[in-house]
Amino acid sequence: MPEAPPATSPVTAVTELLGTAVAALGGQERAGQVRMAEEVAEAMDAGRHLLVQAGTGTGKSLAYLVPSLLHDQRVVVATATLALQHQLVERDLPRLVEAVKHAGVDTSYAVLKGRSNYACLHRIREGVPDDQGALVELPEGSLGKKVLELRAWAEEEAEGGGTGERDNAPRHTDREWRQVSVNHRECLGAAKCPFGQECFAELAKEKAHRSHLVVTNHSLLAIDAIEGVPMIPEYDVVVIDEAHELTTRVTQAATDELWAAEVERAARRSQRHVDGSQADDLADAADALREAINEARPGRFERVPEQLADALVLVRDAARACVSAYPKADASEEADAGRQQAKGAVQEVFATAERMAAGSDADVLWLSEGTERMPPRLCVAPLQVWGPMRDKLLSDKTVVFTSATLMLGGDFSSVATSVGLKPSERIVDGDPVVETPVGEHALPWRGIDVGSPFDYGRQAILYVARHLPPPGRDGLGAAQLDEIVELVDAAEGRTLGLFSSRRAAETAAEAVRERLPHLTTLAQGDAQLPELAAQFVGDPHTCLFGTLSLWQGLDVPGDTCQLVLIDRIPFPRPDDPLLSARQKAADQAGGNGFMQVAATHAALLLAQGAGRLIRTHADRGVVAVLDPRLATARYGGFLKASLPPMWTTTDPAVARQALARLATTSPQ
Repeated sequence: MPEAPPATSPVTAVTELLGTAVAALGGQERAGQVRMAEEVAEAMDAGRHLLVQAGTGTGKSLAYLVPSLLHDQRVVVATATLALQHQLVERDLPRLVEAVKHAGVDTSYAVLKGRSNYACLHRIREGVPDDQGALVELPEGSLGKKVLELRAWAEEEAEGGGTGERDNAPRHTDREWRQVSVNHRECLGAAKCPFGQECFAELAKEKAHRSHLVVTNHSLLAIDAIEGVPMIPEYDVVVIDEAHELTTRVTQAATDELWAAEVERAARRSQRHVDGSQADDLADAADALREAINEARPGRFERVPEQLADALVLVRDAARACVSAYPKADASEEADAGRQQAKGAVQEVFATAERMAAGSDADVLWLSEGTERMPPRLCVAPLQVWGPMRDKLLSDKTVVFTSATLMLGGDFSSVATSVGLKPSERIVDGDPVVETPVGEHALPWRGIDVGSPFDYGRQAILYVARHLPPPGRDGLGAAQLDEIVELVDAAEGRTLGLFSSRRAAETAAEAVRERLPHLTTLAQGDAQLPELAAQFVGDPHTCLFGTLSLWQGLDVPGDTCQLVLIDRIPFPRPDDPLLSARQKAADQAGGNGFMQVAATHAALLLAQGAGRLIRTHADRGVVAVLDPRLATARYGGFLKASLPPMWTTTDPAVARQALARLATTSPQ
C-alpha cells in the first residue's frame, strides 16, 4: 500500500498562500513579511506567544492575516484604533479574500464592536428616556433635526441589510449619537426587546459566531478576556496589532468615573419606578458627594479624605438600596426601556462607588481638574494591568503581539513585562533564557524584529539640538523659537511639529506665522484634524503644529513632510495620577521607576513621533528633537535605541543644509 504524502507544514502552507496572495495583489515578495508570516504560523501551531516588531512598509497586516486564515480554529484580530480596524475590514481583508478565493480556505470574517457603536432600533423607534425616565419621542431644536437624520439612516440600514455601525452614519457629535444608541447596561436584551430580531449589535455577534476570523478592538478584548464579560465567540488565538497601545487601552477599559451630577440623574430617573424614599436618599448622597468633591484637591489620593470616603460609602449604600427597591418586573415592565435604563444607571453608580469605597491597593483613585464644560470627577483605574492580562488572557489563549514599536531601548523586555510576560520566559533559538522556578506556570514567548524595508541611515537624519538650553516649565523660550523658525525656513514649510502641550504648539505657530508669512502655518484646533491633514497634504509649503493626538494618527507620505519637529522628550507630567503611582510602585518594588515608567512612556511616544517621517522608500527628511537631554542625559541612549536607526547629528548647520537641499529638489 503506497504511503500517504506528508502533510504540508503550517509554515510551508503559509509561505505558499502568502506568495499566492502577494502575486494576485500585484505586490512583490518582502523578506520581512515572509519571515513574520512564518513566525506567526509557527507560534499559532505551537501555542506559543510571539512579539513581532515590524517596521512601517513591512506589510504586517497580510503577514498575520494569511496564517490566521489557515489556522484550524477561530482567530481574533484586535486593533487599538478605528482607523486600522476600518483598513482591515474595508481594504485588506476583502482584497485578500478575493486573492485566495480558489485556495480552499475558510475566508469568513466579521467585525465586532461594543454595543454603543451600533444604532439601537428601540431608541430610534420608541424614543429616548428623559431625566425622569419617560420616553421622549424627539428632542427639541437642532438636536432633534440631527436625530431625525440619524433615524432615517438607521432605518435605511435595517431595510438594506446594513450593519448600523457608527462609522457609517452621517456626521454627528457624541451627544447626538447617544440619542440613537445604548450601552450594555441600558440594553433590554434581545429576548425582551421587540426589535431584537433586527438588532444590529446582535446580528454582528451572530455573524462573528459564524466566522473564522473576528476583527475587534483592544477594549472589547479586555472586557471579554479580563473582565469576564462574554463579548467575543470562543477563539484559540488573538493577534494584537498596534500592541504598543494595549496596556493603555486595557487601562482605559478598566477605568471608572463618578461625579455628583451623574448620581443625581440616576436618582431622578429612578423616582418614577421606586415607591419608597430610596431614590430621594440617593439624591441626598449625591449632594454629599458634591460637597466632598468641592472640598477635595484635584490629584491622586495617597489617603482618601475622610469626608470624601464617607460620601462614597453613602452613595454606595444608597445606590444598593435603590436597586433593591425596584419592584419585580412583570412581562410588560421587562420590556420597558425607561425602567431598564434607569435601573442600569443606578447599578452603574453602585458598582463604581463600591469600587472606589473599597480603597484597594490594586487601584489608583484621583480627582480630575474641572473645566467649564466638565465638572471635577472621581476616577479609579488599576495600578497595573499585566497581572490580569497574564492570568486571564495569556494563560488561556495564544497571543501574537505586533507593532512597528515594540523594542524600547533596543529590547523587548519593557513591552513584554507590561503585558504580563517575563523576560526569563523568552525563548531564543529554542531554549528559554532562564529556567522558570518550580511551581510557576511558564508562558514561553519569542520576540523577533523583522526589520524595515526602509534604509533609515540614508533616508533620515536625527538632529538633536544639543546647543539649546534644557526645556523649562514656562514653555518655549526665544532660543527654541529661533531654532524652529530657522529649520522651517530651510525646509520651506513641509513641517509636522509635535509639541508637548497645546500652548507650545500655538506659540510656535504664532512665531512662524509672524516671521515666515509666505508659508501656511496650521495649528491643531484651527479646524477638524481631517481638514487640517488635507490642507497639509495639499500644499507642500505648509506647516502643521499639534499635540499628542497627531503623534500616532497622521500618515503623510511624500514631499508633504520632510521635517518632523519634536519640542521636548515626551515624559509624562509629574502630576499624572496613574503614571506617578505606577512609578512609585516600581520604586517600592526595588526597581527603577523612572526608567520603567517615565522613560518607557517617553521612548514609545518618541518612536511613534519619529515614525511619522519615513512612510515610503522615496521619503527623505529630518527628525529634529529640540531637547538636548537626548544627547546629554544618561537615559538618552535608551531613548535613541528606541528610534529607527537614523544617521545622527548635533550640528544645526548640517540639518538646515539637508533640508534646504531636499526643498530645492522637491516639486514646488
